[in-house]
Amino acid sequence: MTTPTTLDPGEARTRLHELTVIDVRTPGEYAGGHVPGALNVPLDHIRRALPDIRRAAEHGDVLVVCASGARSENACRILADHRIPAATLSGGTTAWAADGHELHRAQGPTRATWGMERQVRFTAGTVVLLGLLLGVLIHPAFQILSAGIAVGLVLSALTNTCGMAAILAKLPHNRPRTADLDHTLAELRDR
Repeated sequence: MTTPTTLDPGEARTRLHELTVIDVRTPGEYAGGHVPGALNVPLDHIRRALPDIRRAAEHGDVLVVCASGARSENACRILADHRIPAATLSGGTTAWAADGHELHRAQGPTRATWGMERQVRFTAGTVVLLGLLLGVLIHPAFQILSAGIAVGLVLSALTNTCGMAAILAKLPHNRPRTADLDHTLAELRDR
């Protein structure tokens, strides 16, 4: 498996005017702050957007962005499997902001949600705590919940994927409305 091409935040900022930037985070994360001009196509909808991304790639370079770089690397691999060249932003929007570059916020009634990594940490911590408390107060078998989360975290680190994030991404506050995704795809086609 090849590692996608990466651009560091400074290089991406310099070339921003010539890039089609695709943010593969959830709509809630995107609303909380994104690279200027980025279009939101959540990772689990990337296959639906393939024809439009291919068309954009024919007219210039594509940069895929997420919070840290892991999801954008996965998206780049999917694009590469379909012979669509794309680069990923090294360190994601976290590195972009840390370098002092501006993040744009969504306009209108959309409210920002926690980033996916924060949602995963909160959910994992809550389930571990719940397993421990129920294991002490009700029955030791409830500690299996805590052990299950521990195994999931180890597998997540080893595979650089996160099953819990995939599940959390399906929650309503993390899902794009069909109209939003259709609008984003139309914007992508117009590039």
